[in-house]
Amino acid sequence: MRTTRRAIAGLAALTALGALSACSDDSGDSKASAAAKSGAPAATRAAPAPAGALPAAASGATYVALGDSYAAGVKIPVIVPTAPPGCSRSESNYAHLVAKRKNVAGFVDVTCGGARTPDLTVGQQTQGTPPPQFDALRPDTALVTLGVGGNDIGFSEIVTMCVLQSRSTTSTQPCTDKYAPGGNDELTKRIGDTGPKLAAAITGIKERSPKARILVVGYPTILPESGPGCPAQVPVADGDLPYLRKVVPALNDMIAKAAAEQGAEYVDTYTGSAGHDVCKPVGTKWVEGVKPESPAGPVHPNALGQEAMAEAVLAKLG
Repeated sequence: MRTTRRAIAGLAALTALGALSACSDDSGDSKASAAAKSGAPAATRAAPAPAGALPAAASGATYVALGDSYAAGVKIPVIVPTAPPGCSRSESNYAHLVAKRKNVAGFVDVTCGGARTPDLTVGQQTQGTPPPQFDALRPDTALVTLGVGGNDIGFSEIVTMCVLQSRSTTSTQPCTDKYAPGGNDELTKRIGDTGPKLAAAITGIKERSPKARILVVGYPTILPESGPGCPAQVPVADGDLPYLRKVVPALNDMIAKAAAEQGAEYVDTYTGSAGHDVCKPVGTKWVEGVKPESPAGPVHPNALGQEAMAEAVLAKLG
């Protein structure tokens, strides 16, 4: 009976998984019918500031938000009308909330669903063709938040494949068998390979904005830390839960390490989000399942999740 329910849930999730893989190509509730490209020249490069140096407060200081769909707040109303449609950038993402709370002058949000580390320096291939995110950086930028890395390890692919693999009748842990056959963990390798890319990105920010305080934002809890899963929300095999629960913490560990080594600051959104995973009811969950019950991309933070991430950033800023 459990297998039947899981199979039904898996089939129902296939349409939603299409939306997951298309997060970077869907404008959600955007009021825009076309993208607005910035056309801004690349920022002048300057020598890096000493590690740990903080910018002096100034009315002309700017805050630049960089990152992927978790930073963009994909599909959460209201979508920024002037943003490239493929970015699905929300006015309620954590960067916007932080900018409002801090009354930041010159706030620029260039986060975009589907972004990977290469998209920071090379224009992203999505609807609206957003320019390189680093084009927004300036020598006088005072604050930068960066949330990226999940797409570098294949986040959408992992979710999609693990849901599809859960329909297998030949293994109790088909996703683990796929990504870690014989103990050779492909996802651990991907995370390790992403570390130098993230470190290079942080260095690139420091070169372009030497006065900036750089906050590198991690990823929140997705699956419950213990106990059974929730096939209606994330239809993966119960036998795969121990393996999948380790992925986000490992990704966050890599992000924290890269930030520390490059003189940036890590923002932990994982610890505070415990108990607000996809299996919790509406109003408690901060991350939606493959078929969102509140406005958000599949397996992405909802408005409550973005608020919690904003609080973590604000706590770090002090």
